Amino acid sequence: MALAQPGILDDLSTLADATRSRMLVLLDRNELTVSELCGVLQLPQSTVSRHLKTLLDAGWVTSRRDGTSRYYTLSLDGRGPAARRLWTLLREQVGDTPTAAQDARRLKTVIRERQSKSREFFESAARQWDKLREEMFGRASYLQALPALLDPQWTIGDLGCGTGQVAAALAPFVARVIAVDRSGEMLQAARRRLKDHPNVEIRRGELEAPPLADNELDAATLMLVLHHISDPAEVLCETARSLRPGGRLVICDMLPHDREEYRQQMGHVWLGFGEEQLTGLLSDAGFVDIRIVPLETATEAKGPALFAAGATRKGVRPWPHARRSE
Repeated sequence: MALAQPGILDDLSTLADATRSRMLVLLDRNELTVSELCGVLQLPQSTVSRHLKTLLDAGWVTSRRDGTSRYYTLSLDGRGPAARRLWTLLREQVGDTPTAAQDARRLKTVIRERQSKSREFFESAARQWDKLREEMFGRASYLQALPALLDPQWTIGDLGCGTGQVAAALAPFVARVIAVDRSGEMLQAARRRLKDHPNVEIRRGELEAPPLADNELDAATLMLVLHHISDPAEVLCETARSLRPGGRLVICDMLPHDREEYRQQMGHVWLGFGEEQLTGLLSDAGFVDIRIVPLETATEAKGPALFAAGATRKGVRPWPHARRSE
């Protein structure tokens, strides 16, 4: 009865072929498709595919699908010490030959062609790129990831939260969101929207006297809220009180406009805010590092132009994520 061959003899048999050894040296450097291997090795597809199947069956190569392409790479996972030593020796011997040097030069050409195809696409699609991306991922897709810049340990106040749209966008990225609004109907809608976000707490109250403790928040937002407030100065002072020293405030609201009908139709108290006016309000409330930036107006938008403002509450935390004593 014939004895079973040790695994090392199977590996020696697989790697003894010069073409398969060349392929493994290449696949140790880069993931490659069959057509790319054909270009580097200067061999027909049938020959390359046959050798790849042998290497796949022996476990020396793995593959993954990417769209309509399949990429192959060297795999040493699960290989014992003997097989790894064999591969190290083979790579040293095969990789130091004139043939391997030619393969390496052609490999660089193949990788450059990949990059050039990508560049050609972007050069040809530059004028249509925004439209293409919007069609594929939605108009605001690039904005949805920006809250990941926030500190994950923060507590953020969504002041004048309405139906909870901002709170829902922030909740996955921070420790806690406190959503505050005076309207019971708005808060009912917010609860429905935020039911899958256990780190969001909804509180009912006026922003002139918000249900927030001193220094409770790391950051706060007032998103299209301030023009509805009869006393913005009081709201900004109360917001500063609820923020920790060094806490951040973000405001989005309307630039000055002359649409007087908004007072009756939409309950607006203020017809927007000018830079000098808002800077004065924020400074008086105890904010510094004030920055006000007009926002680009969307072509389909029917309302006045908007601005974004950022400001910092005076004072510096004694250390990161400092918490006040309860």
